[in-house]
Amino acid sequence: MELALTWLLIIAFIIIMYILLDGFTLGVGLLFPFVKHDSDRDIMVTTVLPVWDGNETWLVFAGAALYGAFPLAFSTLFPIWYLPVMLLIFGLLLRGIAFEFRLKAYQTRYIWDWCLFGGSLMAVIAQGLIIGSFVNGFQFDPQTSEPVANQWISWFGIFCSMALVVAYALLGSARLIKKTSGILQEKFYTISAKLQWLLMLAVLFVGIYSPKESKLQMSYWFDLQHSPWVFLFLVVMVSLFIVHAIALKRRIENLPFLSLVLIFILAYLALVTSGLPYIVPNQITFMQAKADDGALLFMLVGAAILIPILLFYTAYAYKIFGGKTSEKIGY
Repeated sequence: MELALTWLLIIAFIIIMYILLDGFTLGVGLLFPFVKHDSDRDIMVTTVLPVWDGNETWLVFAGAALYGAFPLAFSTLFPIWYLPVMLLIFGLLLRGIAFEFRLKAYQTRYIWDWCLFGGSLMAVIAQGLIIGSFVNGFQFDPQTSEPVANQWISWFGIFCSMALVVAYALLGSARLIKKTSGILQEKFYTISAKLQWLLMLAVLFVGIYSPKESKLQMSYWFDLQHSPWVFLFLVVMVSLFIVHAIALKRRIENLPFLSLVLIFILAYLALVTSGLPYIVPNQITFMQAKADDGALLFMLVGAAILIPILLFYTAYAYKIFGGKTSEKIGY
């Protein structure tokens, strides 16, 4: 029980690290259509160029950890998510290629700019479809016990994709507020001021819709035993949106990004905890899906070494490349 729960927490931590770190990078790509000048786009890319590839390490780590720690969940979920996962991988590959090629391209730079935007959009849409299907839960054929085909596509999944586009774009804009100055920074203040209301509406809708779709979430959110925590969650979430709006209005550079990070973490915790103890919604618990205790303990030694190294590298990279970005860099 303890080992399985430990690995569940480790995987949850790895996933939120990826969401936060690669989220603003994807958001920068999503903002490209709103910025017309090549010089401004160069600055935008420069803010993420030193760190974007390291961010994706967390995604690879999450997939490997799920495969090793909860093989039954991995073998159940990934056939259902095969197409959105392929879309995610293709989008990230296209974004990575665009990062490299636009540095050297001149006449064809606009093509790679659109590839950067398109790759980011594909990756975010794929993540939204995965989240939507996870919230909706999964259906299995009672005779064959095989998952019903094409469960990853639904109108709610499409809405989650649109909401995630707004969320990542807002996160990217907040990051660019921290990293830029002058007219370009003012532009991102204006973009953030508009996107924040769309995100607020999206969070409100998902928060209302999700419990209705899941009996487990309905029992969690509307159980009197959990009422104080639900009330506290709502108060903190609303307070963070208010702080974000005030920070934008008063031009406080660091606060919009920090408040959005906390909003992402709260929303993520709400999604994860309301589904427990299931790792495959309403079908397989994390105890049913876990690997042998010996395997979990063996992998835990590797995780105890690897996670601190990743955290140190991430912190060091962001410290070295911190501060304002005022000119284009390349490598």
